[in-house]
Amino acid sequence: MLQEKQVKSVLNKHKQRDSWFLDEYSVNPYEGCSCNCLYCYIRGSKYGENMEQGLAVKSNALTILEKQLASRAKKGQYGIVAVGSATDAYIHHEEKYRLTRGMLELLLKYRFPVFISTKSLLIERDFDLLKKISDVAILPDDMKGKIPGLILSVSISSLNRKVTDMLEPGAAIPKERLSFITKMQKEGFLAGVNAIPLLPFISDTEEEMEKIIQAVKDANAAYILTGGLTLFGNGPSDSKTLFYKFLSRYDPGLMEKYEKLYGNNHYTSFAYQDKLKQRAQMICEKYNIANSIL
Repeated sequence: MLQEKQVKSVLNKHKQRDSWFLDEYSVNPYEGCSCNCLYCYIRGSKYGENMEQGLAVKSNALTILEKQLASRAKKGQYGIVAVGSATDAYIHHEEKYRLTRGMLELLLKYRFPVFISTKSLLIERDFDLLKKISDVAILPDDMKGKIPGLILSVSISSLNRKVTDMLEPGAAIPKERLSFITKMQKEGFLAGVNAIPLLPFISDTEEEMEKIIQAVKDANAAYILTGGLTLFGNGPSDSKTLFYKFLSRYDPGLMEKYEKLYGNNHYTSFAYQDKLKQRAQMICEKYNIANSIL
């Protein structure tokens, strides 16, 4: 059951611009997420093992957000706002609550540029607003003329339905997400793919990455961002615990490889990350697709 809560702040200012998504602010209409991805980085928080059960709507978010946007706009402190950084902005409850749409209306009113990454097709409902944001948003000086006022992404970790059905039970299937990229591009949006996280020994191999990047190119995406898998914690609700449970069902033979790769750490080694980056760059060059937004 979706809970309601009051918040004191909703617009979060980052210490520095995100190097991947270019956002300087973030807003989250909801707490928790109905995509229920087992690898989600917020696993281990109060939302528990089933994130959908801990869902909450920020009932006063629009009132608070308008005050914060008005203050930032008055000072000329414009920057890209990521809508849905700790939740998918288009969880299925959005169809009823329309809180994401309300936030977009405010971002349009105060002319803030927007970045959205989603695993849901519900975003199509808001194409009218998104087009207006793209046209009128005020970008930071160093980005003017380089990008429009709106950037859209769909997120993909694998093209294998056996994997994604287990890991992302509340999300649209990967094939639908890729088809939606084509629709976004036809609508005139700057749209790409976040292949984040790529899964070690599952979707990070050269063969599987090539399948993903080729499919992304065929979908006419403007870019693809790639990144590795982060696994937090060892508690019963933490992402590492839940992901290892997935491995034991999907392919128990991978358990030893993961334990060697991660050990007691949340992250893979810099050597692994560098190798993944080089592999992505090589394949992106082969298919002539950008591996960054700028």
